[in-house]
Amino acid sequence: MQNQTQSQDYSFAPAYNESVDSQGVPHRLTEAMWDYFSGLSTEELSARAAEVDAAIMAAGVTFTVYTEAGNIDRAWPFDVIPRIIARQEWERVEKGLRQRLAALNLFITDIYNEQRIVEDGVFPKEVLEDSKNFRQACVGVRPRFDVWAHVCGTDLVRHSDGQFYVLEDNLRVPSGVSYMLENRQLMKRLFPELLARYRILPVDNYTAQLYDTLAALSPRNGDRPVIVVLTPGIFNSAYFEHSSLAQQMGAELVEGADLIVGSDDCVYMKTIAGLTRVDVIYRRVDDDFIDPEVFRADSMLGVRGLMRSWKKGKVGIANAPGAGVADDKVVYAFVPAMIKYYLDEEPILPNVPSYLCMYEQDRKYVLENLDKLVVKPANESGGYGMLIGTMSSEEQRAHFAALIKAHPRNYMAQPTLSLSTVPTLTDEGIAPRHVDLRPFVLQSNRSFVTAGGLTRVALRKGSLIVNSSQGGGSKDTWIVDGVV
Repeated sequence: MQNQTQSQDYSFAPAYNESVDSQGVPHRLTEAMWDYFSGLSTEELSARAAEVDAAIMAAGVTFTVYTEAGNIDRAWPFDVIPRIIARQEWERVEKGLRQRLAALNLFITDIYNEQRIVEDGVFPKEVLEDSKNFRQACVGVRPRFDVWAHVCGTDLVRHSDGQFYVLEDNLRVPSGVSYMLENRQLMKRLFPELLARYRILPVDNYTAQLYDTLAALSPRNGDRPVIVVLTPGIFNSAYFEHSSLAQQMGAELVEGADLIVGSDDCVYMKTIAGLTRVDVIYRRVDDDFIDPEVFRADSMLGVRGLMRSWKKGKVGIANAPGAGVADDKVVYAFVPAMIKYYLDEEPILPNVPSYLCMYEQDRKYVLENLDKLVVKPANESGGYGMLIGTMSSEEQRAHFAALIKAHPRNYMAQPTLSLSTVPTLTDEGIAPRHVDLRPFVLQSNRSFVTAGGLTRVALRKGSLIVNSSQGGGSKDTWIVDGVV
């Protein structure tokens, strides 16, 4: 393994190393990968990385970073060294993800209807009362199959014990799956000889599975349903994904102005040939903006009357309005209890231990240990609004202490995890970098889990921030059934 493309101290990172053991010896499944990259000179590896960057630019694979100076489109940051996970290990993770989404959908149905879990004292009433994502307009609704979150992006982290833990569930408009698909295509084009050394489970069946998930929501039987992807527009950070998924599914990419709700409460798409009825909307617009008749009256992104159409069963919407009631970092802490309550099963995937600042004892502990904990607001995403205690200043900790005291329900904390590391190409050679993983889970009349997902990598040395908007990148994730 000693090669000029490799860092001498790779195996001594103070976290679980997914690629080599403590002596620097590759794990059985990563040995072929290390052998391949060890055979490349620094110049060859740099040239391959440059080819990847050129392919990304040519394909227009971008994301948008929102800054005070304005919105900036950037090329998708991609690392050429794949992350390898054994299929046997993944099968357990897959079962845990299916179990988790099943319980979450049962919870959402219950919350908008009988609220048994609240009456039985399993879920605190005060958490529900203070939920920013509880939608009164959804009370009494039961969407098809009693499924609200049809697409879930669950963030997993691997701790120093080598086990996967659930960090959070993204149930509103989870993004990132198109980058997972693009990552695999890049590896196929530029490293085919490396892929040939492994039996890798495919990911390119995702869009077909997504189409089937959405089609099952159609209120009309028989004919091929008309499916549209509702996007906020080209300035949205995930617009590349919206257009890519629409194209691959054979769906129409539309904005709110392209749709209208008729006098029959059906949704229609405006076309040059006239109005075409829409059966299913895969919406990538937040609840607040989808229907100015019900939510924000000033929204220009949604469709007036859409909620009325959905509640009357004239159109399917994924994810359903109101699904975000379970996409709350405080609600997250109760998911293991939901699994036991609704499914009468033990959770397969554990949560990261959490402290809820709404409880006096937890709040006291958090305030006394801000320098050791990660503090998160209940409803932010993208890594924003967080405090990473081990990397914070005294001034930042004082600021968060004031926020917690003022709005304890809105904050929770977790220990700073030693995220696992994987080999990553850096300016100094191949070095360990911290990663998380976002698999995508689909549910309607059946469920589906991607073989792996989007691995996000903290490209800065020592950083635990993997979000692309804050300097992170990604890499292809291989669920491997063996070496050829």
